Amino acid sequence: MNIAVITGSAGLIGSEASKFFHQKGFTIIGIDNDMRAYFFGPEASTSWNTNKLKEQLPNYIHNNVDIRNYNSIEQIFKHYSNDIKIVIHTAAQPSHDWAAKEPFTDFSINATGSLNLLEATRNYCPKAVFIFTSTNKVYGDKPNFLPLVELEERWEINSDHQFYEKGIDESMSIDNSKHSIFGASKLAADVMVQEYGKYFGMNTAIFRGGCLTGPAHSGAELHGFLAYLVKCAVEGKHYNVFGYKGKQVRDNIHSFDLINAFWQFYRNPKQGEVYNIGGSRFANVSMLEAIRLIKEIANYKLDFTIVDNNRIGDHIWYVSDVSKFEQHYPEWKLTYDIHKTLVEMIIATEDKLK
Repeated sequence: MNIAVITGSAGLIGSEASKFFHQKGFTIIGIDNDMRAYFFGPEASTSWNTNKLKEQLPNYIHNNVDIRNYNSIEQIFKHYSNDIKIVIHTAAQPSHDWAAKEPFTDFSINATGSLNLLEATRNYCPKAVFIFTSTNKVYGDKPNFLPLVELEERWEINSDHQFYEKGIDESMSIDNSKHSIFGASKLAADVMVQEYGKYFGMNTAIFRGGCLTGPAHSGAELHGFLAYLVKCAVEGKHYNVFGYKGKQVRDNIHSFDLINAFWQFYRNPKQGEVYNIGGSRFANVSMLEAIRLIKEIANYKLDFTIVDNNRIGDHIWYVSDVSKFEQHYPEWKLTYDIHKTLVEMIIATEDKLK
């Protein structure tokens, strides 16, 4: 039996991974205790997605388990042992705003929870592939000190800079910057996943994501750029844009493209490898551009206010250079641009209201 253990299995990336690897013939051991509802309120609950997975995937086994509880995690790994071929760790406290309210909760989930999973993997299925969804916040606010130019609807990096053509690569320093409490806890896990790969020789990968998006995202104000923007536009809710004149830029990678990257790594794994992953130059957008595109695509005019104060440490411009991953895995490519992603998300949001 081939087992895929997927944490945060009812979230955006976890659910996409569950469906993808189920289709590949894996039995899915999902781990998700709907902490998202605790972080962001009942509207952000992933329980609806848990129910969908249970109904649609015959070989999906759900575990309402907290990754901070090592004994519970150990029981799962001990039971399935070497049948576990891959661990996809997507469970997290994902908001840098929320982290500042409860630093102990944030760190215990993001750092200690990740260590629990690494140890369980090392002890019971050491040959399994271990994939960790990290974040571009491990670079802190370093990107904000790049030479940026203000355009009509976006900030853009100066055209003569080395990052202009492809985006920010893995050479950017993780030191001497303001990470946010969230960024620090994810960085602790990021480095630990690298270390288990290099020190213990385990097959581990760290994917430092830009904005991860898709129709399964339970968007909330504190997390989920495009998902919450689309939700507010479709439902007629007011939206606050925090700082930077609404011209802040993010690359967005669709969950389908990200899971395909996971699959490529699984087929040919490495030890402790780090990849920047995102929409790159293929799929990036500013807040103002996204608001305009939603109006052009589906005629939803968003009611929004641009607040003067930006979120602490928030990026002004971030576009991921994915060329390292493309070089290692030339069969992989991005398939969802911003327009295609927005169309899919608008339709999914409309369907939820029916």
